[in-house]
Amino acid sequence: MATYNILDFGATGDGRTNDAAAIQSAIDTCASAGGGQVLIPAGRRFLSGTIMLKSNVDLHLERGTTLAASAHPDDYTFRLRVGALSGGTVNPDDPGFGMLIAADRASNISITGGGVIDGGGQLYIEEVGDYIHRMKHWRPFTVFLLGCANVTLRDVTLRDGALWTVRLSGCNDVLIDGIHIDNDLKLPNNDGIDLDRCQNVRIAGCHIVSGDDCISLKVCDETAAWGEGCENVVVTGCTLESTSAALIVGAECRKPMRNIIFDSCVIRSSHRGLAIHLSEQSDVENVLFSNMIVETRIFHDKWWGRGEPIYITAIPWTEQHKIGRVRHVRFSNVLARSENGAFIYGWEPGLIEDITLDHVRLEIDKWSKWPGGRQDIRPCPGEGLIKQDTHGIFVRNARNVTLRNCEVVWGANRPAYFRHALETNNVDNLMVENFRGGSAHP
Repeated sequence: MATYNILDFGATGDGRTNDAAAIQSAIDTCASAGGGQVLIPAGRRFLSGTIMLKSNVDLHLERGTTLAASAHPDDYTFRLRVGALSGGTVNPDDPGFGMLIAADRASNISITGGGVIDGGGQLYIEEVGDYIHRMKHWRPFTVFLLGCANVTLRDVTLRDGALWTVRLSGCNDVLIDGIHIDNDLKLPNNDGIDLDRCQNVRIAGCHIVSGDDCISLKVCDETAAWGEGCENVVVTGCTLESTSAALIVGAECRKPMRNIIFDSCVIRSSHRGLAIHLSEQSDVENVLFSNMIVETRIFHDKWWGRGEPIYITAIPWTEQHKIGRVRHVRFSNVLARSENGAFIYGWEPGLIEDITLDHVRLEIDKWSKWPGGRQDIRPCPGEGLIKQDTHGIFVRNARNVTLRNCEVVWGANRPAYFRHALETNNVDNLMVENFRGGSAHP
C-alpha cells in the first residue's frame, strides 16, 4: 500500500498552525494515484479545520498522535444546514454546522489507527454548568460522512466531541470496530455514534462515554438527498455510559427503521438504557435487544430520560407531526438495576404492537438525589415531564404484549411513589407467563 505522510506535504504538527491544507493535499494526491494510506505520524498535535476524505483512502492516525479541531469557524469549509428540530424550517441564511473530518459520496474509505481525534468540545462552552453546559450555537461535528459506501472506522479514539461525534448519513456497508469515544458527560448533543439513513452497519467492541446518546439510529429530514431508511444494523459487545440514552432508535424517523439487533452490551450509570422513541411519520419494526446488563439512574431535568432501563414510546414530536408505529420488538436476557421501571407508552391506541419481554429481571431502587415520581416523554406536544408513579413494568395503549419469565424486585429504599410490579392501561391481548413480583408497599 502506498503511504503518504502529511509531513511531506507541509504539515507542521505544532498544535497552533491549521494543517488542513497540507492534510488535504496528501489525501488528494493519494486518491489521484488510485488510493492508499494517508499517515498522520506519532508524536505531534495537528490542528485542523475541515478535511475531506476521498475514495480509496485510509486516514491512519499512528498511536501517539492527535488530530485536533480548530477553534475558528472559518476553518470549516464543508457544512450542512440543520433545522432547529426534526421537521423544522431550515433558514437559508444559516451558515450551517461544520465538520472536522467529512466525506461526500466517497467509497472504500477508512479512519484507522491508535491515535486520537479531538473534537474540541470545550472550545464551544458558553457557560460551564454544574450538571449541563450551556453551549455556543455554532460548533462542528467531529466525523460526518454523507452517502458513502464501504466505510471502516477502527481502533481510533475520539474525545471531547462538540456535536454528534461520529455521524454517518446515508452510508451503506459500514464497519465500526473497537473505537473509543470519551466525551464530556455535561456537554449536550455530543452523541457518540449517530446512524442516519444508514444500511448494513456493524458496530462491535466499542467503548463510549457521552453526555448525549451513546449510539442512536435516526432518519433525519435534512439528509434526504443522501439516503432512505435505516436498516440492517447490528451492535454488539459495547460498553456504554450516557447522561441521556445508551442505545436508542429515534426520535427522528422520516423513513422506516427496521431489522436492528443490539446484543451483549453493558450499560452503566445512564439516564436511559434500551430505548425506542418514535416521534415522526414512519415505522420502527423488527428490533432485538438481547443479553444486556443495564444500570440507569435519574439525573438533572435538562437531560432527556428518567432512569428507565427499557423505554418504548410512540409520541408525535409536535401536534403537527404525523406518527408511525412501533412493532415487533423483543427484549431477552436483560438484567437491570434502575431508579425507574420499564416504560411502554403509546400516545394513542394502535401505535405500539407485538412487544415481548422474555427473561427480564428489573431491580428497582433509589440512590440518587434527584426526585422521582415523574416520567419523561419528551419530545412531545405539551408538558413532557409528567407526574407518574414508578411501576416495575408500565404499559399504556399497546396490543399483543407478552411478558414471559420476567421478575420485578424492589430495593431497600422504597419511596411512596414506588407502586406495583405491573401496571397496564388499555392493553389489548396481554399475555403474562411465569411473572414474579409484587407491590413495593404490600
